[in-house]
Amino acid sequence: MLSIIDFVSVLFLIVAAHAAKPRGGSGFDENNVVTWGNVLKLKQGREVQLTMDRAQGSAFESKHNYGSGFFQTRIKLPLKDTAGVVTAFYLTSKGNSHDELDFEFLGNRGGKPIALQTNVFANGRGNREQKYNLWFDPTADFHTYGILWNQYQIVFYVDKIPIRIFKNNKRYGVEYPSKPMKVVASLWNGEEWATSGGKDKIDWSYAPFKANFQGFSDSGCHADGIINAKLCASPTYSWNNKKYSRLSANEQKALKNKYRVTGAIRVSTVTQDATMTYVGEKRRPPGEPPDGGVLWAAKVAGYNSGGLLRLKDVLDDAFVRARVNLEFRDGDR
Repeated sequence: MLSIIDFVSVLFLIVAAHAAKPRGGSGFDENNVVTWGNVLKLKQGREVQLTMDRAQGSAFESKHNYGSGFFQTRIKLPLKDTAGVVTAFYLTSKGNSHDELDFEFLGNRGGKPIALQTNVFANGRGNREQKYNLWFDPTADFHTYGILWNQYQIVFYVDKIPIRIFKNNKRYGVEYPSKPMKVVASLWNGEEWATSGGKDKIDWSYAPFKANFQGFSDSGCHADGIINAKLCASPTYSWNNKKYSRLSANEQKALKNKYRVTGAIRVSTVTQDATMTYVGEKRRPPGEPPDGGVLWAAKVAGYNSGGLLRLKDVLDDAFVRARVNLEFRDGDR
């Protein structure tokens, strides 16, 4: 029979071991489950490999739903000719009116860069795609991709550098993701749209395609069952701290230096008040300011360039129709 001293000692060791276990440092099986296809576990579950052949792709998802959090993983993308192949890391809820936060890597012909595409769905409404040119080869080594989601903002990170910010502007009538979401990773056939608008199909002679994932964090507020919004917005979670209501000065600088967007949208300026993007010169519709000229029209957050856009058009993220993006910082009116 254990003495009181022995019992206390054993209890102390158990508690200490539990407290010392780093959250987010667990293996694959603790927080995730394979949902379809061939997922190979490597390095005692510290890494998994998704594969895709002509028959099927593969995917895994978190065991829990989340109501907020900072979700990160390390990904090494498939090599060689990957036209039509999509590797994805995202958060998503269930149902038609779903919320979703996407990282999608769109494969390309051999030697051409892989495009990173982000998207935000709120209550079933998406059409907020933005594409980026990465400043490295994502097939050569692992890189870290992260999504911060709290009551203030959603931030997409690449190697700790913010590349996109979606502010919570519900007070202006802009829908904001709030449903419980699972973390999902997948490798799948997107040849109908992913590369050159679907013109470049998958070359199956390069199959099977393989994408490797590391770092299976559980750094989120569990929201299984009925979500308690107040609980998942609690400042006891580090990612809900007020300092994460906006980018830090260093993050703003990094965003300005590294942000690379293809197509019609690109960064124009990052200031203390707002992040604004506008149409490049080659795609500029008549009547809109030229590249490098006066910024956009609406008098918002101290900017006034003549009334080219209605206020309600400026309050959404990415607004694909107008090809303009103004993301408010906390405290702006």
